[in-house]
Amino acid sequence: MATTNKPSASSLFPIAVIVLAVVVAWYGLTVYLNAQGAIERVLDALGPWTWQDLVNVTLNMQRPVLPAPHQVAADLWTSLVDWPLDSPRNLLYHVAVTGESTLVGFAMGTSLGLVLSICIVHSRTLDRALLPWVVASQSVPVLAIAPIVLVILGSMGFSGVAPKAVIAMYLCFFPVTVAMVQGLRSPQVIETEMMHTYAASRWQALWMLRLPAALPFLFPALRVGIAAGLVGAMVAELPTGAQAGLGARLLTGSYYGQTIQIWSALVMSALLGLTLTGIVAAIETMVLGHRRQT
Repeated sequence: MATTNKPSASSLFPIAVIVLAVVVAWYGLTVYLNAQGAIERVLDALGPWTWQDLVNVTLNMQRPVLPAPHQVAADLWTSLVDWPLDSPRNLLYHVAVTGESTLVGFAMGTSLGLVLSICIVHSRTLDRALLPWVVASQSVPVLAIAPIVLVILGSMGFSGVAPKAVIAMYLCFFPVTVAMVQGLRSPQVIETEMMHTYAASRWQALWMLRLPAALPFLFPALRVGIAAGLVGAMVAELPTGAQAGLGARLLTGSYYGQTIQIWSALVMSALLGLTLTGIVAAIETMVLGHRRQT
């Protein structure tokens, strides 16, 4: 009889405690970091003040060093409710732009990682010649390579989603490649010898043995890859001066000193990352759960 795992109060309690601790620490850090500016710009001009006045001012500054959680929440709510979905002032508009680049880059990176891993596993020459370069590619900071890639693709006539997707692909393909190489090599010798006994071709052994064995390795890599792809898509929006996307939102907030806008974009990007990884995790549960049942 199948049982469903539902979150219980005991499992949610540690999460609630951690969230509460983070919020309390955030408020404390907000008061500490904003105190100097509050004293110099507001409180000294008002005359005698108390610590209650200091806390109230630090938690409600228009341009704080660190905005308070309620300020970020209010900015998020205003952005989502007060503006239509197609308005650049609505964060969901920027989420859609960045999410599109992330998903395209994730699909490209996953495909590239699968192809490279299959080639590496089935060719000793490619294993020795290609795998070190795959690892070395990640030693180049994405902030350094993004402008180069964007300039090259721009000169070739590519604009919009394509350049950002390529940067996302650059960060996505590595975890997929490494995990799939390990997964494709995970079948035991007796299993590979049995496929040889049945006169199975390399492609039949790949499809019937190696790929199913690699699935538990693939999905954790996909969760890492889609999160890395989101970072790549946001980074790619910075050097282009893009008008849309969460990266562009961060850049605009930085230009005009709108720290609350910066933090609301950061929170929204974190929520987008959690959503994307949650979707991959849900697909993993369905696929691997179906395999266990069969």
